[in-house]
Amino acid sequence: MLKLQATGVCRSDWHGWAGHMKAVLNDDKEHILGHEMSGIVEEVGANIKNFKKGDRVLVPFSQGDGVCPYCLSGHHNVCDNMKMIGFHFNGGFAEYIHIPNADQNLIHLPDGVDFLSASAMGCRFMTAYHGVVAQGDIRPGQWVAVYGTGGVGLSAIQIAAASGANVIAIDISDEKLAFAKSVGAAYTINSKEVNAPQAVQELTKGGADIAIDALGIQETVLNSILSLKKRGRHVQIGLSSNPNGGMTPVPVNLISMKELQLMGSVSMPMPEFPSMLRMVESGLLAPAKLVTKQIALDEINTAFDDMTSYAGVGVTVITKY
Repeated sequence: MLKLQATGVCRSDWHGWAGHMKAVLNDDKEHILGHEMSGIVEEVGANIKNFKKGDRVLVPFSQGDGVCPYCLSGHHNVCDNMKMIGFHFNGGFAEYIHIPNADQNLIHLPDGVDFLSASAMGCRFMTAYHGVVAQGDIRPGQWVAVYGTGGVGLSAIQIAAASGANVIAIDISDEKLAFAKSVGAAYTINSKEVNAPQAVQELTKGGADIAIDALGIQETVLNSILSLKKRGRHVQIGLSSNPNGGMTPVPVNLISMKELQLMGSVSMPMPEFPSMLRMVESGLLAPAKLVTKQIALDEINTAFDDMTSYAGVGVTVITKY
């Protein structure tokens, strides 16, 4: 059992609250959301070997069983029996939480990483890290276009910039774009004012090497694909609220003729955590810079209302219990 020190409020929580996760949530029962957590080990089960009372920990939101072929090959994020905290079992909008199979599903938090930074990494940041570094296969000097400057988009911007890429942030809010520039975007595009894919093509003189959809709406999925150069890589991180599992039309002929790659990305495998944590501990990455609001546990509904209207900038984290 963990005593929680900080818990992020993520758009995935909002999707659950808004009824977009019915295939995962059991809506007939009371359910505690929340999946971006850090805390202190309060009590351990008899079979737990890797953790003890008092350990500082980060909780990955996707929990693997540790024995399926994907876990055994290092891809815990797509475990055959994967469970998501706050969706498959009660989550972190609470003071304490039980983590099943903790030896497989907890990460020791380095002394140089505080709880606020850790919770800012709990879902959006680690998901962006996997999407940018592993799935996007980023290289220094490449052009990266990021659609959507919410939590995962801002995380992707910071990570891509720290990796040496030229990052373009695209959104419809000048306020959000200004914040994106403060965390690493070299260029910004307001897609309310211009044709965003065309602007990316002109700015990059041929298209982005990597385009990331961090929002999931039909417009951003399509615009991300249209922003790519030949043989470019589209990384889909944002979840869609479209029906039938997010069914979204895409330009198949363009994908074929330009040899584009479409990559899905979800959560982050356990073996990738050490490299991300080292970058945070050394200061190359600073997830806490994305946090613009710290709230109390009883202010969650207000945070969800802000997400419904796309209000606010940056990441919100619960730090008052």
